[in-house]
Amino acid sequence: MPKKKTAKKATTKKNKAYQAPEFLVDLLDARSPTGAEYEAQAVVDRYVEDEVDAYRRDTMGNRFATVNPEGDPKLLFAGHIDELGLIITYINDQGFLYFDTLGGHDKSMISGRRVSILTKNGIVKGVTGKRAIHLMSPEDRKKVPETHEIWIDIAVNSREEAEKVVGIGDTAVYDQSFELVRGSVGVARAFDDKAGAYAVMEAVRRLAKGKLEARVTAAATTQEEIGTRGAMTAAFSENPDFAIAVDVGHATDSPDCDHRKYGSFKQGGGPIVCRGPNINPVIFEHIIRAAEKNNIPYQVEADPRPTGTDARAIQVAQAGIATGLLSIPLRYMHTPSEMVDLEDIEHTVQLLVAVAKSLKKGERGIW
Repeated sequence: MPKKKTAKKATTKKNKAYQAPEFLVDLLDARSPTGAEYEAQAVVDRYVEDEVDAYRRDTMGNRFATVNPEGDPKLLFAGHIDELGLIITYINDQGFLYFDTLGGHDKSMISGRRVSILTKNGIVKGVTGKRAIHLMSPEDRKKVPETHEIWIDIAVNSREEAEKVVGIGDTAVYDQSFELVRGSVGVARAFDDKAGAYAVMEAVRRLAKGKLEARVTAAATTQEEIGTRGAMTAAFSENPDFAIAVDVGHATDSPDCDHRKYGSFKQGGGPIVCRGPNINPVIFEHIIRAAEKNNIPYQVEADPRPTGTDARAIQVAQAGIATGLLSIPLRYMHTPSEMVDLEDIEHTVQLLVAVAKSLKKGERGIW
């Protein structure tokens, strides 16, 4: 069993302490840049492996947790454990590190950040730097620096000194962990998509304690941020009858979001249920019925094209998989301080459990 520790707490409007689940906190604090998901894998292994009927790993680094392995139909949940990161590409003579980005960064936010570099000998701390604003011309101050104009300073004096602790190809993430802000609202470096990975794995942990007709597998997938790569192999190897991907979606209740362009989605309003060509109508209806039957709040989003999530890859794997998508409302996506209401994560877990319990033997997504 996982080692017990003090969970993060905050005060709610009702003056009661809100306690974040330890599994979620550990997953959020795990450093898992795309292609180097080791720490998040270890968290999933520790919390889930002994709680389910079957557990496996694959060559992509995916983790699979299954309950009721002889059940029918086969249902797959998927949430990715990789996050945005940096990869070291060059070390100059003074020992400054240059890098490329892993995933879709807002370049205006990269400089001036503390970072943790994952090396074979452990974590190396550093700071992303660029020329100070005082040393810029008025024209330069208006520009967003290109990646090659930013570096990582690890407080050494030469390439030789740097190479003793850091290697080309080492990866890094922002050194910014989970914190509760107010009530059940928290901020973290990588709610995208540790929130979804937690939701799918926590759902199978709860399903392991009850009766099911369906076989349910949760996959913690890798390399989503560079093209849903882990989901491709996960969907192929599992070949389920139904699947639900869980990712984050944009909460558009912050200033400067035009609802006419982006829809209206509220932090704290429950999971966002996607509808559109990427979504099988049979599983969509299952999700809506389960939410309404169990009084779980939800919001509906229309997406006219393949989504930028694991659902995109899963839907067209093998001979086609009846795929749904739940998105956890999130503010400030792909920044070092993504914001989520943890109650939305809990409602997502509840909805996954309810959908799994609603499936009957012989059901398929043919329409």
